[in-house]
Amino acid sequence: MAVKEIKNKQFEKTKMIVSRVIAVFAASGLSVIGAGSIVGIELTQAVTLAGALGVATVLEALARAYLADGKLTTAEIDEAFALVDKGRKSS
Repeated sequence: MAVKEIKNKQFEKTKMIVSRVIAVFAASGLSVIGAGSIVGIELTQAVTLAGALGVATVLEALARAYLADGKLTTAEIDEAFALVDKGRKSS
């Protein structure tokens, strides 16, 4: 029973990370729509580049946190996503 609970927690954590990565891509991509048109970059290229850079920032932070001890805590995950969440107010 304990193994099943651990696997379920890991699955939920993975699901949360994937959905938050998708949100990072969307938020980062949508934030450059106006800027891309000003500089003459095609809309799809600007959105794709900004989204990919946001995701890369998060994945790098997650990888570095995992390398430290082989685990990802919820706090480490939150810290990684906070790097790209410019609209978030810090407490």
